[in-house]
Amino acid sequence: MMDRTLVWRFLLIGVITAAALYAALPLQKKIKLGLDLQGGMHLVYEVQTEKAVEMTVARTAEDFRGTLEKAGITPLGVKAEAEKITIDLAQQSDLEGLRAAAKEFGEIEEQKSESAGMKAVYAITGERAKAIRQHAVDQALETLRNRIDQFGVSEPVIQRQGENRILIQLAGVKDPERAKSLIKTTARLEFRLVDEDASIAKAMQGDVPPHLELLYEYRKDANTGKTEAGVPLLVEKNILLGGESLSEADVRIDQQFNEPYVSIGFDSEGARRFGEVTGKYVKRRMAIVLDGKVHSAPVIREKIEGGKAQITGSFTAEQAHDLAIILRAGALPAPLELMEERSVGPSLGADSIRDGLLACAYGAVAVVLFMMMYYRVGGLIANLALTLNVVILAGMMGYMEATLTLPGIAGMALTIGIAVDANVLIYERLREELSYGKTIRAAVDAGFNRAFLTIIDTHVTTLITAIVLFQFGTGPLKGFAVTLTIGLLASLFTAVFVSRSMFSLILSNRKVDRISV
Repeated sequence: MMDRTLVWRFLLIGVITAAALYAALPLQKKIKLGLDLQGGMHLVYEVQTEKAVEMTVARTAEDFRGTLEKAGITPLGVKAEAEKITIDLAQQSDLEGLRAAAKEFGEIEEQKSESAGMKAVYAITGERAKAIRQHAVDQALETLRNRIDQFGVSEPVIQRQGENRILIQLAGVKDPERAKSLIKTTARLEFRLVDEDASIAKAMQGDVPPHLELLYEYRKDANTGKTEAGVPLLVEKNILLGGESLSEADVRIDQQFNEPYVSIGFDSEGARRFGEVTGKYVKRRMAIVLDGKVHSAPVIREKIEGGKAQITGSFTAEQAHDLAIILRAGALPAPLELMEERSVGPSLGADSIRDGLLACAYGAVAVVLFMMMYYRVGGLIANLALTLNVVILAGMMGYMEATLTLPGIAGMALTIGIAVDANVLIYERLREELSYGKTIRAAVDAGFNRAFLTIIDTHVTTLITAIVLFQFGTGPLKGFAVTLTIGLLASLFTAVFVSRSMFSLILSNRKVDRISV
């Protein structure tokens, strides 16, 4: 009669096997394929952090101008350049008022060596500039994650590289150009007034008033279907409302023209501000500017309550959808420059899967044949334990919804070798015990007990390496580390617990006086 302890052991093995199979099957749904196996894009972008500093300085300059005007000081000019702001005053007596107003901006300090007469030069502090650069990369990471999640790419890799670079891996992307456009668009949304008094003709010749900017309202060409620069507009540089107040952006269909547009909504503060602006400038044209392009410039006919607006611009359904994604995810804090691009075709991925699986299969067959021929009954037990090891590995990857990469397949192949190595240690120790003249039972007990510490040592040292790879490695290395770690833990269970249980089952028959190992 089987020992009760053995019953519980094999019941546990059966439960773990069933759970692993349930978690692993069907494999194609439970385990996702990485970029190198199903194809896709590998991109490295550099965040132009200096541009983020320049944009911050430009906004500070505009705020500075507003603060001075509230204090009754009308400067001849406020110029932002790189990390500096230059203010030209109309009279010497305004200098003290200027310095008093500058104290409201804790992030800037006067450059005494460059200030002279009726000109004052301010620069943002070094700490502030460093913080802006750091924040630009962090915000770019978060913005890209939000955009790509809404784009629908499964298991994207988005991580920082160095100080100002971002690595993006998108597996299974079928339209690379659309994905790159979605990633790179800055999406800086601004509402500005159109100046219809200044001369467009002079502006197009280069004579643009300092408080205005020459932009173009983009329209779709009826003949070519392409969106091109159309009507030139002189738009005030002062931003009445920005996209930071947006709370929603959705695609709608214009029932009259059957064209898609983007409906946007503001948060409570943005809605209040939008109502004030539209109420103040009734009968003026308001330009809706996105990344320096005017998408529409409607006339404000009445005060708009509720914080709702529309962005029209002869969009296709896909363009409107992507614009809504970008607006919902937020604007990038600085432009991105593509530094590296690699594409992996699906056919290459299929070849990698086939070759990787064939390598694993050939290795497994060679190991199985060797173990059977050299250790016989012990080899059969080791092969059963090895099979269970692979099942547990697949089950854990399915449960974790892990992404399988080519290095991950290499980790699986290495796991097979490690699992067999543990059994070899046990069997060689068992042979030594038998050579000392011990009984089968005593030799099995001693073989497993004395090999146990060696197995623990080898597995722990390899596990430490896998943890380091996972902590400091990039995507493919992490895939290798994950499969190797799971395989190591499964190997400990199968080599020590499962193999020992099988030997105990064989020896539970009191008539067994020899075993081939």
